[in-house]
Order: sequence, then structure tokens, then C-alpha cells
Amino acid sequence: MDGPIRGILLKCCSVTVFTVMAAIVKATSDGGLGVPPGQQVFFRSFFAIPVILMWLVWRGELSVGLRTHRPMGHFYRGIAGSAAMGCNFWALGLLAFPEAIAIGYAAPLLVVIFAAMFLGENVRLFRLSMVALGLTGVLVVLSPQLGLGAGAPDTARTLGAVLALSGAACAALAQVFIRKMVQEERTSAIVFWFSVTASVLGLLTLPFGWVMPDPQTGALLVATGLLGGIGQIFLTSSYRFGEASLIAPFEYVSMLLSVAIGWFMFDEVATPTMLGGASLVILAGMLIIWRERQLGLERDRQRKAMTP
Repeated sequence: MDGPIRGILLKCCSVTVFTVMAAIVKATSDGGLGVPPGQQVFFRSFFAIPVILMWLVWRGELSVGLRTHRPMGHFYRGIAGSAAMGCNFWALGLLAFPEAIAIGYAAPLLVVIFAAMFLGENVRLFRLSMVALGLTGVLVVLSPQLGLGAGAPDTARTLGAVLALSGAACAALAQVFIRKMVQEERTSAIVFWFSVTASVLGLLTLPFGWVMPDPQTGALLVATGLLGGIGQIFLTSSYRFGEASLIAPFEYVSMLLSVAIGWFMFDEVATPTMLGGASLVILAGMLIIWRERQLGLERDRQRKAMTP
């Protein structure tokens, strides 16, 4: 199998696994089986650790894969990532499944803004225009929950919308931390130490209302961790076989999966407003990826022209 095709398949597998994991989180949430978000964060993170360790052993990288030169960088990334996870898990219990997934697409757009603010990256007019287009799409998705459409907003769903957007912002901030770390740290170390940090932070929510799950719910919670670890391995591996500009757009397969899962598992119908807003966000993300690829090709041509 050609490398790029393998990368695309691995990316689609990771998206599928993460979407199924999110569906399980929704099913076990306060709106479902009554498990609070902090407890879900702990199970999602703690039970991913054995999967990651086994992967490193299989690759023969255990001795070097967990070394770190920036422990505080992992800590800050862990706080941002754990906050994102907690907000997103809470939002899943309050919103329709495809709606929560669609709002999460704001994260890559916010990365562009945060990278300019905190990393000093140069953001040209095209990317700013696409970010504006994408955030307009997010606003369209949010409009029914914020009282911008017909009818009065539902308080719980409004809270869910705010949490989902907050989760996207925290996820974008975590990506900024990763950009600063990736030049010195192995991907395996970033993934492993995030799982450790999130497990500890999730455990700290124990006094705030954890529940004793029945065996079925407990199994589902453990499954979120195992699936999270497997999905992370698929995701990490996918970029080894193809360029990011080729692999990244397949993230939006999750929109189709979320609509199907919402329909069959939760009896939720994706509204035209939600689909329209999600389409704008996806379009903006795709155009940013396309533009970055064009700029990358141009830089390669310039380097080759300057090579004697």
C-alpha cells in the first residue's frame, strides 16, 4: 500500500475511534448515565497510558520515548488539554452530538489567532479572512443556543454551547504549547505526559461528586481510555506516511460520523442551521490547509532555486 494512502486510512481510523469515544462519553455523561466530566477525564486519560506504553515497547522506543527536557511545558500543555477535555465532555452531555463536534472545529481556527499572539507567527490576510469565515460558521452553529434564532434559548444547551467553545479555545491553546515543545520533545513524550497530567487533574475532581459506576458503565469508561490511546496512536502514525496538508482534511470525516451516530444512538437530527454553519467552518479549514500547502511548495521551490 502506498504511503499516502496508508496515512489517509490511519487518519480515518483515528477519526472514527475518537468519534466513537466521544459518543461513549456522551452516553455516560450527566445527561446519560450520570458520570461527571472530571471522572470521565480521569478514565479517558488513565486507561490510555497502558496502550501508549505497549505501543512504545512494540516500537522499541520505551527507553527514549518518555524522556523530557521541558517538564513545565508538559505541565502547562496538560492543564490546557485537560481543561479542553473537561469542557468538551461536559458539553457533550448538554448538546446534540453533531452540534458539539461541529463547534469543536473552531479549535484549528483559534490556533491561527493564538499562534500570532503568543508565538509571533506572521498571519496574512488570506488566513485571517478564512478564520473570520470559519468563526462566522461557528456563530451560525451557536445561534440557536445563544438566542439569535427563533424561539427562546434553552439554558442547558446555552451552557453546552459556551462550554464547547471554551473547550475549543483551550484545545487551541494546548496546540500552541505543543508547537513550542515539538522541536525539543518526542511526540510519544508529549502524548504520554499529557495522559499522566490529565489523569492527575481528573483525579483531583474526586471530592466534587464522582459516582460509583455499575459494571456496564465502568466498562464504557475504561473503553474511553483504551479508545483514546488507540486513536492517538493511529493519529500519530498517520502523519508518518503523508504530508500534513494531505492528511489533515480527513479530520472532517467526523462530521459525517457524528450525524450518523447522533441519529442512530441518540435520536438526534442535525438541523439545517447546524449543517450550514459546520459547512462554513469546514470550508474555512480546508482553504487554510490548501493555502499552507501552496506556500510550502513555494518555499521549496525558492530553496531549490537558491541551492548551487
